[in-house]
Amino acid sequence: MARTPLAKPRHILITGASSGIGASLAQAYAAPGIRLSLGGRDEKRLAAVAELCLAAGAEVSQAQLDVRDAEAMARWIEHEDSAVPLDLVIANAGISAGTGGSGETPEQARRIFAVNCDGVVNTVLPAIDVMRRRRRGQIAIVSSLAGFRGFPGAPAYCASKGMVKLWGEALRGELAKEGIAVNVICPGYIDTPMTRRNRFPMPFLMSAERAAIICKRGLARNRARIAFPLPTYFAVWLLALLPPGLTDPLLRRLPSKD
Repeated sequence: MARTPLAKPRHILITGASSGIGASLAQAYAAPGIRLSLGGRDEKRLAAVAELCLAAGAEVSQAQLDVRDAEAMARWIEHEDSAVPLDLVIANAGISAGTGGSGETPEQARRIFAVNCDGVVNTVLPAIDVMRRRRRGQIAIVSSLAGFRGFPGAPAYCASKGMVKLWGEALRGELAKEGIAVNVICPGYIDTPMTRRNRFPMPFLMSAERAAIICKRGLARNRARIAFPLPTYFAVWLLALLPPGLTDPLLRRLPSKD
């Protein structure tokens, strides 16, 4: 029988921890007796997050790396797990890109898929490997409410988030029998450096700190899907149910990312 994940994980690994939800999650978990393994691309910002977590009493290990590098990710996760067994791995790293109203370039689309899809795969597969050995662990995949329906203003971003959402939901059923819990996190608009570039209204915009609290609570309860805020969740859920012939004319009017 599959065991439930630890309500209070002691060793948490987070990718994309140098800013946004990843940084807020690191600080939300930081406390005495907690070990945090933080990965990110920006060494300076990652060090600043690590300092805040250390001040909160946590033990912190940090690594500047690119989630697109499968070999480096596998080595890092294996190394951190060998030091102290990983209880929770949060595949959070992700990017977006503006279209400026002229459509995504091939370079933008490929980079989004490489980070948001390959980067998640490069995080999750090594995590599964180390957790399988002891038949225990928890993996959280950060998707987005944008993964429920493709929006013309951000095709590659929506597609990438849809891919990891479906993969995580399928993995949850596949890995439960091995004692590994998988949870999918689907935030709406969160106040992060990525969304601050948007020049259009963002309904129910939420702080990264509040989002981290919701994520932490949902993971402790082992919720399959942690989607918020509820009004936006309901809206995208309804859009996904309706026929494209009805929704396409409306969605074409939405503003594109800059």
